[in-house]
Amino acid sequence: MNNIKNIIFDLGNVLLDIDYSKTITAFEDLGFKNFKTDFAPQAMGTLFQQIETGKMEEEAFYQAIKAKSKTPITNTQIKNAWNALLLNFRTESLSFLEKISLQYKLYLFSNTNSIHLAKFEEIFTRDTGKPSLDAYFNKAYYSNIIGYRKPDAAAYAFVLNDANIIAGETLFIDDLEINIEGAKALGIQTHLLLPHERVQQLKL
Repeated sequence: MNNIKNIIFDLGNVLLDIDYSKTITAFEDLGFKNFKTDFAPQAMGTLFQQIETGKMEEEAFYQAIKAKSKTPITNTQIKNAWNALLLNFRTESLSFLEKISLQYKLYLFSNTNSIHLAKFEEIFTRDTGKPSLDAYFNKAYYSNIIGYRKPDAAAYAFVLNDANIIAGETLFIDDLEINIEGAKALGIQTHLLLPHERVQQLKL
């Protein structure tokens, strides 16, 4: 890590604990016994990509899920199952952001959707007592708002251009190798955050 002036943080399993198995289990409890197969990318096509780039409204998403169900289910049931993966914010990591904000420009870049965004803002306030996660950053970028998602090159280019920052002076921290490789391709310095690591442990 050399000449770092800017740090871009992922959200899930970097600042917010998530567990995909909980959403899988929740949908299985609703009767989707083959959820992992039926909702795999090759089965659902562009459904998840569309909602994560803001090209699909929530109601259309709910209807697409209902079309796969063998029993009647409500939007609320789908929402609760969809949000089940969102757990707790890493408050010590958030405190670390406050400490380094005087030294670096900080950004958030998350692949998300409007349903998850509303829920993790609720969890954030529950865990911290503060009104908005975005206040920790110079700017927060959410895929469903900007219209691009990781690991597409256009997503990283959008963030760099909008923030007016230089790739070589920027560190990107994510928990997924595919997203790390996408950032590297644009010349961004990277760190793959492993399951046992926390951002406050990094030597910046």
